[in-house]
Amino acid sequence: MPQVKTNGIDIEYESFGRDSNPAILLIMGFSAQMTMWPTAFCEGLAAKGFRVIRFDNRDIGLSAHLSQLGAPNIGEAMMKAMSGQPVDAPYLLDDMAKDAVSLLDALGIKRAHIVGASMGGMIAQIVAAKYPEHTISLTSIMSTTGRRDLPQAKPEAMAALTTPPASDSRADRIAQGIKTWRIIGSPGFAASDEELRATVEAAVDRSPYDPAGIGRQLLAIVASPPRNDILKNVKAPAQVIHGEADPLVPMEGGKDTAASIPGAKLHLVPGMAHDFTNALVPVYLKLVGDFVQDVEKARAA
Repeated sequence: MPQVKTNGIDIEYESFGRDSNPAILLIMGFSAQMTMWPTAFCEGLAAKGFRVIRFDNRDIGLSAHLSQLGAPNIGEAMMKAMSGQPVDAPYLLDDMAKDAVSLLDALGIKRAHIVGASMGGMIAQIVAAKYPEHTISLTSIMSTTGRRDLPQAKPEAMAALTTPPASDSRADRIAQGIKTWRIIGSPGFAASDEELRATVEAAVDRSPYDPAGIGRQLLAIVASPPRNDILKNVKAPAQVIHGEADPLVPMEGGKDTAASIPGAKLHLVPGMAHDFTNALVPVYLKLVGDFVQDVEKARAA
């Protein structure tokens, strides 16, 4: 897959569909590589007449790992956040939003449909709010505004996401990954054991384990301010997709996101939690695909 230098760092990306088609930029979430966007989903959007770009965020996958920024003290940062104190971070979600916009610039794409999941949804919200000239539409999936008084993740879900594997070995990384996805996964669209193992193995084999990089991403989330005020400025068509069964980002986060964006559509999906299984691909493809096609029809009219 190709790389480009954006915002001063190397970003790994992959493109589906014709370069001349309207672009969709997919922004993945915390500690997840771009390959968590199912290839079938990307190819399905491309078949609907779009150029689809997915990429590895900084500090994950095959994009630049900013080891020069050091390993953060997550325990100390979380204690500060819980007590309402400001948290210092090597970078913020704003910096990651600039990465995304700079990727579009590097690829010669003036505007795109911005689609983000979880932390990627937070980044997508910032892109739509602060870079309207780059935004055709916004889709925020399984994400939140970051408002401090919203319901938080269930303890077992947060523990699953932040607990490191027993060791750096391939077997322990795979075991921890399977455990995590089973805890935060969709009860109504569950992956088979074979699908889940194949997904986790592919992620483990694609990139070395970098706990410091994952920690820096987590601090970017914790240290970034809520986005309710800036979301009022979003002028592009917007939709919010959220699972009713999400234990990691409760659906109140999705509801608050939709309520904060003028005219945003809200789709609550029963049985969906916080993952991208084969069974969920048709759901995502319909909700995202129909939305961006409708926006393009309105632009043409």
